[in-house]
Amino acid sequence: MIRLRLYTTLGCHLCSQLEALLSELSREPVTLEHVEISEDDALMARYGVRIPVLADEQGEELDRGFDPARLAAWLEARGWLDAAAWEALQRRLDGEPPAAEVKGAVMRGGRRYLG
Repeated sequence: MIRLRLYTTLGCHLCSQLEALLSELSREPVTLEHVEISEDDALMARYGVRIPVLADEQGEELDRGFDPARLAAWLEARGWLDAAAWEALQRRLDGEPPAAEVKGAVMRGGRRYLG
């Protein structure tokens, strides 16, 4: 189980985007502690223009984790990246259609037939 802290505020659409990417790219389940920064002046001063910010248990932070490549690199550095999910996401971002697996299909003469 991966435990992370997410510095956020109400209505942060980038935070929602980060959470979706995190659940897709992490190879283990993730538990997020949401820290609402708007209720604390010190947190607002520190994170106000940087959210969403992820922090691991050692306190190492990731700004702009809603960027898939930044998040993937951060997860990979900790051994938490699902490499297959990252490759699939990269293909989608590049506009490639998802690989369709058809069970029992046979290729003959360049055509696919269901077996």
